[in-house]
Amino acid sequence: MARILVVDDEAQIRRFLRISLGANGHAVAEAETGAEAVALVRADPPDLVILDLGLPDMDGQEVVSAIREDSAVPILVLSVRAGEGDKVEALDRGAEDYVAKPFGIAELMARVRVALRRSPQAPKPAVVTAGGVEIDLDRRIVQRDGAEVRLSRREQDLLFVLARSADHVLTHQQILRAVWGPAHVEDTAYLRVYVNQLRQKLEADATQPQLIVTEPGVGYRLRTDQG
Repeated sequence: MARILVVDDEAQIRRFLRISLGANGHAVAEAETGAEAVALVRADPPDLVILDLGLPDMDGQEVVSAIREDSAVPILVLSVRAGEGDKVEALDRGAEDYVAKPFGIAELMARVRVALRRSPQAPKPAVVTAGGVEIDLDRRIVQRDGAEVRLSRREQDLLFVLARSADHVLTHQQILRAVWGPAHVEDTAYLRVYVNQLRQKLEADATQPQLIVTEPGVGYRLRTDQG
């Protein structure tokens, strides 16, 4: 059972999430304002924060930054703001994931499970498995269906950045900074070329990727749940 803090100024949304999360075995705490949420996280850190951006006292983006000042607790943003800019900003500030309202409860619960697996208390695996692909982060070996896949050094670096944050959306800028350095954070066309090369080598069908998925206008995510 995880302890989840729901931050939303709408009582109906909090009640709905409290019931839904409780039905899945989680304990739920609630906050109506950003200041209350930050104070609760600092006083008694939860396992996950589900955060609305439209709060009465401060913008939710500021809440993400305030929490990140002294906590690595996973943050899942749940907001009516569906614009690319809001999503990218939340992820760049340190949110784990972003779900737009209205949302499906099954998808939300799946995202909650993924975020909880990435809790700072959870040990990071040395081997990441996604479908038939096995990525050994320590030995820098990639196998597909038991056979080693030959990757260039840059392709390896890109794949390992995605694998270390498996099931978590990384923005174009985060990936470019990690793989190519800060001078290349705007080279998204270059990034697409390398993502396509990885898909050609790792996906069953590169035209319909199931492993390295695109988050439109935001970035990419390595999916480990291929079922």
